[in-house]
Amino acid sequence: MIENNDASAARKRLAAQQAELLNALLANGPAPAGFDEQRLDVERRALLSKRRGIVRMLSPGVADELGDRFRPLFDAYAVEHPRRAGSRAREDAASFAEWCRAAGELSVKRKARWKFWQSN
Repeated sequence: MIENNDASAARKRLAAQQAELLNALLANGPAPAGFDEQRLDVERRALLSKRRGIVRMLSPGVADELGDRFRPLFDAYAVEHPRRAGSRAREDAASFAEWCRAAGELSVKRKARWKFWQSN
């Protein structure tokens, strides 16, 4: 019985440490103990770049309309709206577009035109 409690406590500690790492990487939280801040910063930037690229791919019209402003605007949005567990990339792209519209950076929402190869 004691072994089961030890394993359960270890799982809880591991889950807390994983949550702390994800918070540092995705929500710009503090570096967990034992992690190199510079290496975490490299990974943060890589994950932000990946997220930005996915949003660009899913919303090319938004990216085109924003032009050179896309990257700094998306980076500002990402700081305010970190990805959460269970969130979807399409929701992230739509949320970014709405955030830009609310800030006056995009024209009024147009009806989406789905191409035959795009899914919901």
